[in-house]
Amino acid sequence: MSTIYLNTVIKADIYYVFDLARNIDLHQKSTSKSHEKAIGGRTSGLIEENETVTWRAKHLGVYQNLTTKIISMEKPFQFIDVMQKGAFKSMRHRHIFKSVNGNTLMTDIFEFESPLGILEKLFNSIFLKGYLRNFLLRRNEMIKTIAESSVRDGIAIF
Repeated sequence: MSTIYLNTVIKADIYYVFDLARNIDLHQKSTSKSHEKAIGGRTSGLIEENETVTWRAKHLGVYQNLTTKIISMEKPFQFIDVMQKGAFKSMRHRHIFKSVNGNTLMTDIFEFESPLGILEKLFNSIFLKGYLRNFLLRRNEMIKTIAESSVRDGIAIF
């Protein structure tokens, strides 16, 4: 199993950042590079505990579907989504939020196994881990930009 750890400090309220992180419309906007679209389950708004969403996206030149379910949610501190169906052997993404000196520390712990058997470790270390890390970094940068510009301007963008 491979794991990606990311920490992002955001100058915004924890409740607002938490809601941005589970906003399906924002997720689609942040993943426009891979043409990600919610096509099943919850397809817009804020995803909640026990809800699923099916994503269709183009990764590595191929359109794929991925269904995830929110298996745990403690507002505004954490939520966990796991793959129900998709290209991975397994996938679990823990989103953790903590207030620190008026800011929000958003932590991602993304665990995954690719379905490649013996080739898995080599493929993960050479390519897949970096690809997924960049995917998450782009998403987090959009959350940070929206959250901080909303606070700065005094209006909510989403």
